[in-house]
Amino acid sequence: MLKKMFYAVAVLAFTVTLALPQGKGGGKGAPKGPGMALSSPDFQDGGIIPDKFTQAVPMPVSPRLEWTNVPEGTQSFVLIMHDPDNALNKGTDDVLHWMMFNIPGTARSLAGGLPLDAKLPDGTIQAKGIRNVGYMGPGNAAINPYHHYTLELYALDDKLSLSPEATRAEVMKAMEGHTTGKAVLVGRFKRPQ
Repeated sequence: MLKKMFYAVAVLAFTVTLALPQGKGGGKGAPKGPGMALSSPDFQDGGIIPDKFTQAVPMPVSPRLEWTNVPEGTQSFVLIMHDPDNALNKGTDDVLHWMMFNIPGTARSLAGGLPLDAKLPDGTIQAKGIRNVGYMGPGNAAINPYHHYTLELYALDDKLSLSPEATRAEVMKAMEGHTTGKAVLVGRFKRPQ
């Protein structure tokens, strides 16, 4: 009797093992490792953004950005920097400080101090924000508390067929169904008094 029971348990265990998904990932429900991460050597996540990257100086420059854990098959990246603490005209839109798309899928960083050109040599497109093409540093008024400037990096399985005149809404719409990863970096700034 004990022998039959042992045999039945062994057969059941073998059957369950065969039914489980095989391979590295351990099946669809298994974790796929850490998600994409975005950082900057110029400021820590949640930290104060130094003045040279802000409107506290006459000619602010863009910070250096780096990212890791990129999803397989990434063809391009989209970068959006905005100030969610600043509602425009009492609406739901906030201030767009920087938007880039078609950053090559092989890239793992952006140099600091990028030129304010609509098209960069590697094919990256910098869209027009509130004022101009390219990076616009943080610049909230001194009477306000610190604002949180959010940089969002999206990995896409395609490139976007849009011009530098594209709006954020148009970029977000074009990204639908193509986003495979997202990373966020937040910096804080308050204009000195």
